[in-house]
Amino acid sequence: MSAEELDDDPELCDEAATDDGSEMYEHFRFVADKGQQLLRVDKFLVARLEKSSRNRVQQAADAGCILVNGRPVKSNYRVKPLDVVSVVMDRPRYEFEVLAEDIPLDIVYEDAAVLVVNKPAGLVVHPGHGNYSGTLVNALAWHFKDNPDYDVNDPRMGLVHRIDKDTSGLLVVAKTPDAKTNLGRQFFEKTTRREYVAVVWGVPDPPVGTIVGNVGRNPKDRLQMAVFPDGSQGKHAVTHYEVMESLGYASVVRCRLETGRTHQIRVHMKHIGHPLLADARYGGDEILRGERTAKYRQFVENCFKICPRQALHARTLGFVHPVTGEEMFFTSEIPADMTALIERWRTYSASH
Repeated sequence: MSAEELDDDPELCDEAATDDGSEMYEHFRFVADKGQQLLRVDKFLVARLEKSSRNRVQQAADAGCILVNGRPVKSNYRVKPLDVVSVVMDRPRYEFEVLAEDIPLDIVYEDAAVLVVNKPAGLVVHPGHGNYSGTLVNALAWHFKDNPDYDVNDPRMGLVHRIDKDTSGLLVVAKTPDAKTNLGRQFFEKTTRREYVAVVWGVPDPPVGTIVGNVGRNPKDRLQMAVFPDGSQGKHAVTHYEVMESLGYASVVRCRLETGRTHQIRVHMKHIGHPLLADARYGGDEILRGERTAKYRQFVENCFKICPRQALHARTLGFVHPVTGEEMFFTSEIPADMTALIERWRTYSASH
C-alpha cells in the first residue's frame, strides 16, 4: 500500500473503538503492574504523564479519551493489576515535528479560543503516511507561528475533527487545551451540528430518510470502509439525508451526521445504491445511471473533469462556544467545482 493511496486516510490506521461519533487514536499506553494497588485512574495517569493535571485528566475522561482495557472509563475508575490504561485522542500522533508552511487559509471566524476554517478539496488535514508537509496542520502552524500559546505539536489543542482530503468545507480548531476539551465533549455527546451537501448518482427513494448501519474497515479492501447492517463489525453510524434537488440521473442531497465515522457519508450513500459522483474509492467514477449513448458518456466524463473528486462539501457547522456559551453556526458556499457540476446536470436534465 503506497503512502499516496493512504494520503487522505490517516484514520484507516490504528483506530481505537469508541462509542461516540469520532475515530480515536492511541497516544499513550500503560500496563499496571501485578502488584498495583487500587488507585483512581486520574491519579494513576498524572503520575505518568508530563504536563498533565488531575483536572485535565478528568476532563479527558469526561470526553471519552481515557480507556481501560479498551473501554472508556470515568476518572474515579480504580486501576487494578494488569489493567491496560490508554489515552486516546482525535488525531494520530505526528511522527515528526510539524513544520510551519505559508499555505493560504480561508478563515471564516477566529477569536482567542477557536478558529473556523473552510478547507479546499485536495488539502490533506493531518501530516502522516508520507504527507509530512503541505497539510492543513502545516498551514495552521504558519498561521499561529507568532502565537506563543499555540503549539501545533501539542495534541491538547488543534483540530477537533477532520474531513477527507478530497472533501471541502468547514472545520473547527481549538486554540487552547480547555477549548479542545470542551469542543471534544460536544462532538462526543453528539450536540454539534454538521451538515454536508453531496451530489449522488440517482435519486434516493424515499427522498427523506435515515441510514443506520455499522461502518468498519472493508475486510476485502483495507482502503475502503464498508457497512455491516447486522452489527457484526464496525461502529454504530447514523446519517440523515434529504434530497434537495432531483437532476434526473443524479441528485443534490443534504446529509446530516449524527455520528462521524471514517468515510461515513460516502459509504452510507453507496450502501443505499447512490454513490457520490466521481468518488473513485466507492465506485462513483463509473456511469451508474442514464443512457447508453456516446453523447451521454461524453457528458458524464466532462462532469468528472469539472469536479474530479467526490462531490461532497461540509457546508454547515454548529457548536456552543467553549468560553462564552454562545451558540455558533457557520455556513460555507458550495465550491466552484461542485456548483459547476450541479449546473451541468441541471442543464442536461432540463433538456432531456
